[in-house]
Amino acid sequence: MTHEKLYDAAITGGGLAGLTLSILLARKGFSVILFEKEKYPFHKVCGEYISMESWEFLTREIGLPLDKMNIPLIKKLQVTSPAGTALFADLDLGGFGISRYILDNLLKETAEKDGVIVKELCKTEDISFSENIYRIKTTCGDYRSKISCGSWGKRSNIDIKWKRPFINKNSDRLNNYVGIKYHVTADFPADMIALHNFKDGYCGISKIENNLFCLCYFMKASNLKNCGNSIERVEREILSQNPKLKELLENITNHYDAPLSISQVSLSNKKAVENNVLMLGDAAGMISPLCGNGMSMAMHSAKLAAAAITAFLNKEISKEEMENNYINKRKEIFNARIKTGRFMQYLFGRTTATNIFVQMMKKSPYLTKKIIHFTHGQPF
Repeated sequence: MTHEKLYDAAITGGGLAGLTLSILLARKGFSVILFEKEKYPFHKVCGEYISMESWEFLTREIGLPLDKMNIPLIKKLQVTSPAGTALFADLDLGGFGISRYILDNLLKETAEKDGVIVKELCKTEDISFSENIYRIKTTCGDYRSKISCGSWGKRSNIDIKWKRPFINKNSDRLNNYVGIKYHVTADFPADMIALHNFKDGYCGISKIENNLFCLCYFMKASNLKNCGNSIERVEREILSQNPKLKELLENITNHYDAPLSISQVSLSNKKAVENNVLMLGDAAGMISPLCGNGMSMAMHSAKLAAAAITAFLNKEISKEEMENNYINKRKEIFNARIKTGRFMQYLFGRTTATNIFVQMMKKSPYLTKKIIHFTHGQPF
C-alpha cells in the first residue's frame, strides 16, 4: 500500500534522537511521520545516565516535567580498576538518571501532542531517493517525504542492506561489543555513578526512578563466547575478577526475568549523511558508553539536524548546503568528545593498562577532571 501524502520529514527510529527531532520539526509547522518497530513504552539497553547538559533542553525547550518527577541527580563518580583500586571524583556538571522506558514514552506522547504521526510496530525496510523525493518502504506501507532521517540506533537491517562500512569491519578494539542491562535494587549512593572495569569491558551502575538502579555492562563479544554464551558465567568468571564489582553483583536484586542484551555493536566511524539520509544519534556514530554522554549527544544531534532541515524546508538553503551544515556542526561539537572516547575505549579493558591508568588518575585529580571535561559538553 502506497500512501499518497507527501510529508515534509520522515524519521526512521523512535529513540531519543528521532523523537526529539520530530518534536522540533513539528513545532516549526512541518508535517512529520516517525516509524518505530517497537511498541511504547519499552526497555532498551542503555546506561540511563544523562549529562546535565540536556536538562534545560528537555525541561524548557521540549517541556518535559522532569523537575516534578523526583529524578535522582548524580554528582559523584567512582571508577574501579580490574584489580579493585577505586578512585572517587566530583562531577562538576553532573547528570541525572531516568529509564528509557519512561523517557522515550514521555517524548513519544509529546510528539503526538505536537502533531507527529508516530507509527508503532512499523519496521522500515528501505529508503530510496529520486526526483527530490524520498520513498520509505515499511511494513506498514510505503511513504513519501521531502526529507528522510535515520535514527535507528547502533545497528539495523538498513545498515546491513546498505552495506555501511562499519558492518564489514573486522573485529578490533572498536568493534563487536555486546551490552547487557538490568534494573536492580542495591545498597548504593543515589548521587553516584560507578564504573567498574574488568577484562575487555566495564560495568556501570547509577540510580533511576522508583528506587531502582540501572546496571549495564559493555564488553567484547569474545568474553561471552569464551563463557559458552552464558551471561551467568560471564558475571561469575570475568566480571567478578574485580573485587568491587563482585561485591556489588552479590548484593543486588534483579528486577528483570532475563537481562536485556544487544550484540554486534561497533564504535567505528560512521557517516552523518548516508544515501542522502541524515543520520542522528548512534546511527551517525557512537561515543564510547564509558563516557556517559551518548544520550545527550543524541538529543543535541537532533537539535543540529532540526536547524539545518528547517532552513532547507523554508527554501533558505539547498539540500547540499543542509547536509554540509549538519555534517560540519556535528564535527565541530562532537569530534573532540568522540576521539577522547575512542582513546578511553582502547585503554580500558586492557587489564594491566587499566590498573595503571586508574592508579594514575587516583594520584592526579587534575587528570581525572580533564578527562571528565573532554567527554562532556555544554548545555545546548
